[in-house]
This record gives sequence, structure tokens and C-alpha cells, in this order.
Amino acid sequence: MKKHLILILTLLCAVSLAACEGGGPDAVGGQSASSRLVINGSTTILPIGQKAVEVFRQKHPGANISISGSGSGVGIKALIDDTTDIAMSSREMKDNEKEQARAKKVQPKEHVIALDAIVPVTHPSNPVANLTRAQLKDIYTGKVSDWKDVGGKPGKIVVVSRETSSGTFEGFETLVLNGERVTPGLY
Repeated sequence: MKKHLILILTLLCAVSLAACEGGGPDAVGGQSASSRLVINGSTTILPIGQKAVEVFRQKHPGANISISGSGSGVGIKALIDDTTDIAMSSREMKDNEKEQARAKKVQPKEHVIALDAIVPVTHPSNPVANLTRAQLKDIYTGKVSDWKDVGGKPGKIVVVSRETSSGTFEGFETLVLNGERVTPGLY
């Protein structure tokens, strides 16, 4: 399956590069000196994108491609603001983002390259193996801070979360927190 995902993103890069090609006076190898493909967004998708860019560069060594991960929301905003050519996102665009894009005459086309899952994990030495959504919500909102309160041995719960610009973070907020805020001081 991984090869298919890389192939899809590679093809997407090829199409975008083809759109950037020019034949002006500064053209080098059919590509203008100013041609550059910029990819920005989801850190979840970043490893797939980096591998796709690596494979593409092996076949096209002169390709000028920049790829970075700054979060789904940041990537989408960069696409709307015309500072990136491809926005990687681990979530669908929001209605207000689509409206902003239309207002700036940007017509994004979404391409699903993979489906992911959000899986809360605990350290292997932790005997707590199953948490309900309600328990997760209580942990992430700060209502529960000790493992004994969710069936484990006494001990402080250290909560780790994605950054707020992450599509994964937004998905977790929607699926688990039902609009409530994550407790401050997370890692």
C-alpha cells in the first residue's frame, strides 16, 4: 500500500512541476530558473511527502522542490495565501477555509492519499489497556490526572498531545473532546 501512496504523491508532484515549467530566457533543462514547487502542511503526511520528493528527485535531479511540515491549518492557509503550491492536510478543508479560497480566486482540489487513525497509547509498563472516550476526555481536559482514577496504579498522568495547528489535534478535539478545551501544560 505504501508504494501506492508514494506513487500518487509523486504523480501529483509531477503534474505540479509540469505546470511550473517554462521556456523563458532563464530556462535550464526546460524549467525556468524561478520554477519551484513548494509543499507545506501536515506533519502527519510529511514523511510520505518527503519520500515522494526523494523518489521524484532521483528521476529528475534538477527539480527544485521545497517540502516542510508546519501543520494542516498552516498548509491550507499558505495555499489560500499563494505561498505554497501543494498543501498537505490530515483533515478536510473547513467551510470557512473554502470561502476564503474562493474569495482569493483559489480553487483547491483535494486528493486523498491515505487514511489514518488516532490511537491513544500508554507506556508498555502501564497496566491500563483500555480507556473509554469519556475517560480520555476527562484526562485531556484535566478532570482526571491520576492513573488510579481510570483503573491503574496510583501515579500522575503525563498527557502528550499534538500541536494545535495539527489536523490530527483537531480530529481528536472533535472525536473525543466534543468541543471542550485540552488542559494547559501538555507536552
